[in-house]
Amino acid sequence: MNVFTDKKLRLIGPFVLFLVGTLFFRLDWYLERSTDTLVRSDLIALSAGYICWHVARWIVMRLQKRYPGLDNTRRRLIWMAVLLPVLVNFAWLIRQLAHMAFNNLQYLTQTLSNYTYSIGIQLFYHFVYFIIYEGGYVLREWQQAYEHNERLKKAKLRHQLDTLKSQINPHFLFNSLNSLSMLIYESPRQAETFVDELSSVYRYLLRANDQELTSLNRELQFIRSYFQLLKTRYGAGVELTISVDDEVLEHKLPPLTLQLLVENAVKHNVILPARPLVIAIQTQGNTLIVQNNLQRKTTSVLSNKVGLAHIAAKYRLLGQRAISIQEDNGLFVITLPLVVGQSEPETTL
Repeated sequence: MNVFTDKKLRLIGPFVLFLVGTLFFRLDWYLERSTDTLVRSDLIALSAGYICWHVARWIVMRLQKRYPGLDNTRRRLIWMAVLLPVLVNFAWLIRQLAHMAFNNLQYLTQTLSNYTYSIGIQLFYHFVYFIIYEGGYVLREWQQAYEHNERLKKAKLRHQLDTLKSQINPHFLFNSLNSLSMLIYESPRQAETFVDELSSVYRYLLRANDQELTSLNRELQFIRSYFQLLKTRYGAGVELTISVDDEVLEHKLPPLTLQLLVENAVKHNVILPARPLVIAIQTQGNTLIVQNNLQRKTTSVLSNKVGLAHIAAKYRLLGQRAISIQEDNGLFVITLPLVVGQSEPETTL
């Protein structure tokens, strides 16, 4: 709750509630009692109202601090139900003590004889306190959760659109078909293997949108198929080395991460048999490292800027630590965290 709004509410709220209570529960007093008695009882009621308002507010806010969020709403409500009899009896008691201080024993006797009626009024007041502070808190938490979910939905849609764009890459498909066309005449057996690898690649690409995470093992199976297509096109101009610990093969990462990194390396670097582009994939603990030797193209490269920014966005959506991008001793190095302990849907290549 906004501090200024809450401060104003604490000043005005008890007075408004006093007027409402007077209108509904004590209006007959103004026709039956003396002015002196009414002034004393109104001052006591108003003062007690301010005290009870602030006590109830303090308790509700302490519960919200101890049990925050929408998930703990039920727990907070249970505690409020447990504390409610204590609070209403406390409210009744301070009014009685105040009347005793004013030596208004006649009022005290009448109130004791109508204890149930007085407790009912205090229940009404405390329900109002709880609704104002707990209801307002729940409403704000729900609104924040709703807005957060909407942001995640929009981000996920953007992620899916970007992934789709990277999946249906017409240049990659065109180059693959050109390579296949040449192989059909030059090496039919190799062409058959090429078609199998191309089928595996596009099957994986088309299924990647259905899951947020995949295992490192599946990504490596895919990248080997993807690399075979690159190898067919570039020959000795491109090399891939993989050094991954077996114990991390079932750790997770966003699908197509390796494809985007390899594609990024191929797109921005010179590839020649005399100067091969060497891409290395390795692990250190729960960290995946993908690096390549830097031999940048001198001509500008058409790029939609999806690659690295796309991967970084995926990790932000998953709430993981940020990826690291460095250039060191002629190497371009990407370091990514592997996600431990989350599952992904079953997929077959």
